[in-house]
Amino acid sequence: MSIMMPGRLGALLTSSCKISSRNCSSLGALQTLKVRQKIEEKRAAALLGGGQGRIDAQHKKGKLTARERISVLLDPGTFVEYDMFMEHTCTDFGMEKEKIPGDSVVTGHGLVNGRRTYVFSQDFTVFGGSLSMAHAKKICKIMDQAVLVGAPLIGLNDSGGARIQEGVESLAGYADIFQRNVSASGVIPQISLVMGPCAGGAVYSPALTDWTFMVKDTSYLFITGPDVVKTVTGEEVTQEELGGAKTHTTVSGVAHRSFENDIDALLQLRTFMGFLPQSNRDPAPVRSSDDPWDRYVPGLNTVVPLESTTAYDMMDVILGVVDERDFYEMMPLYAKNIITGFARMAGRTVGVVANNPKHAAGCLDINASVKGARFIRFCDAFNIPILTFEDVPGFLPGTAQEYGGIIRHGAKLLYAYAEATVPKITVITRKAYGGAYDVMSSKHLRGDTNYAWPTAEVAVMGSKGAVSIIFRGKGSEKNEQEYIDKFGNPFPAAVRGYVDDIIEPATTRKRICEDLELLSTKQAEHPWKKHSNMPL
Repeated sequence: MSIMMPGRLGALLTSSCKISSRNCSSLGALQTLKVRQKIEEKRAAALLGGGQGRIDAQHKKGKLTARERISVLLDPGTFVEYDMFMEHTCTDFGMEKEKIPGDSVVTGHGLVNGRRTYVFSQDFTVFGGSLSMAHAKKICKIMDQAVLVGAPLIGLNDSGGARIQEGVESLAGYADIFQRNVSASGVIPQISLVMGPCAGGAVYSPALTDWTFMVKDTSYLFITGPDVVKTVTGEEVTQEELGGAKTHTTVSGVAHRSFENDIDALLQLRTFMGFLPQSNRDPAPVRSSDDPWDRYVPGLNTVVPLESTTAYDMMDVILGVVDERDFYEMMPLYAKNIITGFARMAGRTVGVVANNPKHAAGCLDINASVKGARFIRFCDAFNIPILTFEDVPGFLPGTAQEYGGIIRHGAKLLYAYAEATVPKITVITRKAYGGAYDVMSSKHLRGDTNYAWPTAEVAVMGSKGAVSIIFRGKGSEKNEQEYIDKFGNPFPAAVRGYVDDIIEPATTRKRICEDLELLSTKQAEHPWKKHSNMPL
């Protein structure tokens, strides 16, 4: 028996390792190739969503797919997708056999006009866009990250609601999203664009976000659909009548604007985002403007009619004052007696609130009060100065308003103005009567700069009503004229310091731009509190 020498043993071992290494290397390369192939297959499946047939069906309805919507919304080539390979975990009702990478929502981030934005887009071609726990986790992940880095969140909603096969797990997913909507409120702008059906639990996330937009004829929002309504109440109603864009932008006030189609909606959303800051830690956006800040606007000198009861359109005042006549109106079809929207003054974003005498004489009613209050609170949360144009004869009288709670709802508008700490500039163009004078960002509610035009009337009420009360129904025209001379002008407020100046209308733009620059360093705080208790 020969004894193997150490030198030869080492050589054999080395030779053996080389052979093994070559085999391992080949196996490793093969495994890597298989993984890469599987990745590409999964990626292709994710990109195809529910399949070409369902994509074609989506197109036939005049709708884009989830990914097509993202490509229109975001700057080209900037989308970074998360969780493309994530799948649902449901094993009931044969669901384990139906799995599509990415499930029923596409999530990630990209740029909108060069600014970072997080986005999720529900995919109706995959299980009708229904929400599974995996779907919810994907949305929650980008919501958390949006708050973490301070960037807006946009949701493109197109979902049939909860995924019934998952039962309570799907409901839990909705609740997880709702909690994040509330936590992110006032921290980052949250925008919902409803581009398809949203029913049941699916409607509450859009309702919790700052702005809700819809697409005409293809998007719906309702708690229960027409079939359930008919079964429970006996009412026969179409989807459009129950929860279409027209219903929610004109009757309910649930949606803030509607658009003609998917492309129009996404392009308009890109424009809208340009008015908003990234988060509550950022100032209102400023962009360069070719419109001179001190531009004289002679047309404003004649915009208010000589007869105090004659209507005029406050939109003429707004467009005359703001940069380049560019005004992005919010809720244009709802509560038309008050105007809300975004504009720029010397390039700086401002929120505009204005009574409109063209509708209901500019009176404040329930809908107008809630519309204005919601808008003001958004502006205050995101450091956007508030510009108010006032021509209000008071709150709308009548049993319908009183029974509907005008006292409580009107207090919301008062509360919002009083609570706001952003720069607040008010211009009284004509009437400022009664409690409505107080409510519309008066000096007494910490208005920073309050102006009156020569046509302003600051009084408890109009001359006819006042004289009737003072003289117990026996007043004369002479008495009315006496009242007008005393109160139907801006001097009673000016001599008491309740308006800072009586200005020539044509100089309004210049004065506002000067004040916005002055107030850009304003600092105001509330006493410490857990939170306020506004009259909801």
